[in-house]
Amino acid sequence: MPARVGGSRARLNVIGVHLYLQREDGKILLGLRHPDSAFAGRTWHFLAGHLETEAAVAGLIREAEEEAGLVIAPEDLELVHTVHMLDEGGDDQPRLGLVFQARKWSGTPVVREPNRCLEWGWHDPARLPEPIVAYTRAATEAIGQGRAYTELGWP
Repeated sequence: MPARVGGSRARLNVIGVHLYLQREDGKILLGLRHPDSAFAGRTWHFLAGHLETEAAVAGLIREAEEEAGLVIAPEDLELVHTVHMLDEGGDDQPRLGLVFQARKWSGTPVVREPNRCLEWGWHDPARLPEPIVAYTRAATEAIGQGRAYTELGWP
């Protein structure tokens, strides 16, 4: 059960960082999660991770290098969307997803954590692969429409 703050109904939110990486041809990078992943096995998703004791930009830079061998400078990241949701896993854990777009990066995506990701692929945001994590789809559609915020799963 998620931690409650001061005995109230408040629950701490998990904060995740997500990379919206788009090539010049308009295609975006998505990873196919390993079937044994704790979250969304065999489902397409952004390059992403949970924050540790670090700032959001630093966490995303760390995740991009760890997961795909990509190098991104802090000044090349821009927050483009925020998703506030209840966890799709059904545990009612509130989550805040910060989606950053990289204006530039170096490296070619490679699978560096094969126990978490089977492959990286470039996909047309208008024709996303299936199955895909619901908030990945929602954020991608919202970014295309110029919307900065989405809520999912709230009553």
